Amino acid sequence: MTWLPYLYLILAICAEVIATNALKASNTFTRLGPGLITVLGYALAFYLLSVVLKSMPVGVAYAIWAGLGMVLTLLVAMVIFGERPDAPAMLGITLIVAGVIVLQCFSKMNAQ
Repeated sequence: MTWLPYLYLILAICAEVIATNALKASNTFTRLGPGLITVLGYALAFYLLSVVLKSMPVGVAYAIWAGLGMVLTLLVAMVIFGERPDAPAMLGITLIVAGVIVLQCFSKMNAQ
């Protein structure tokens, strides 16, 4: 497998993280700018994910997408919105990241 699907996956995750945080800023789509960023960001994210799925198993791609997307969304929300996760939230996030690492490093699903 080449590195290009991973680049597209990283770009898809970034687009999704931007869109998700813009969704909060849109105030239920009552603010035009963040609302447009939300729609365009999700459209780009799903397009890029569809490109990734041509060469990567859906389970692996989605695990990476969900795990890294959640962590990055949390980090951005901490900076922009002042959100602070508690200890159980941090434990759960740590376990999800560990799962993505195990999947990436040890699973044979990735060898398609």
